[in-house]
Amino acid sequence: MTTSAGQGLEVALVQISMGEDPEHNTDRAEEAVRKAAADGARLICLPELFRSRYFCQSEDERFFQLAESVPGPTTDRFAALARELDVTIVLSLFERRAPGIFHNTAAVVDGRGGYLGRYRKMHIPDDPRYYEKYYFTPGDTGFGVFASGGRRLGVLVCWDQWYPEAARLTALRGAELLIYPTAIGWHPEEKAARGEAQQQAWETIQRSHAIANGCFVLAINRVGHEPDPAGGGGIEFWGSSFVCGPDGQVLARASASEPEIVRVHLDLGRIEEQRVGWPFFRDRRIDAYGGISARFLDQD
Repeated sequence: MTTSAGQGLEVALVQISMGEDPEHNTDRAEEAVRKAAADGARLICLPELFRSRYFCQSEDERFFQLAESVPGPTTDRFAALARELDVTIVLSLFERRAPGIFHNTAAVVDGRGGYLGRYRKMHIPDDPRYYEKYYFTPGDTGFGVFASGGRRLGVLVCWDQWYPEAARLTALRGAELLIYPTAIGWHPEEKAARGEAQQQAWETIQRSHAIANGCFVLAINRVGHEPDPAGGGGIEFWGSSFVCGPDGQVLARASASEPEIVRVHLDLGRIEEQRVGWPFFRDRRIDAYGGISARFLDQD
């Protein structure tokens, strides 16, 4: 990814729908990456677990066959693509680490640096149609950043986006962008009653991370209805992938229902401007936060 510290950055969020065939999904993702690069994007981000439908709607042993090593065949393929196009790509994969140990993993590949590394999702949900604890071991990579083209990218995954601690620790390591590959949507049977509030909460919490940390946030979701493999209502993924600036303002947002590539120019000089104007890092009371590592602070 050719850019310098004094320049802006062209980013693209690839919002796509997924079918049953992993190879077809991967081909479509590659096609979208090529299109985004042709349109000028230098950083291109794919949704969570883009090679398959969201299999975590049910607990089924056969889905472990979707897992692969990281680095491995898909990172090799996209590293070659990144090298050809001179871009950086963030991709989310089902990682097979060892027999019986699997992770929900985001990898970063770069046109000049190749495979830069991985982040293993730290927060693992276990809710109706999001039975991820059955499949994924919590991550052990910690919160870190990836240096690419003079930029520092903070990569987290989906459920991590609800935790201000994750955003803060990643930003404190120097992240200029917080990138969240995501798979989130409505249960169709409750969309009418709760859908709008759920979607607004999802966007609001991530915009708050941008404000609190003075950085850009990129959220990349899938789109379309995917049936529950075990039967039932499935999930209607709500798309709405978006980019917001260090002041929390949305710079670009995708459709709630259609595949789309969202491309936006980021003025990275806004990070220092925002952190000087709203000096939250300066005024943090780091001497007073000792209880943050407790599960709960009992009042007795």
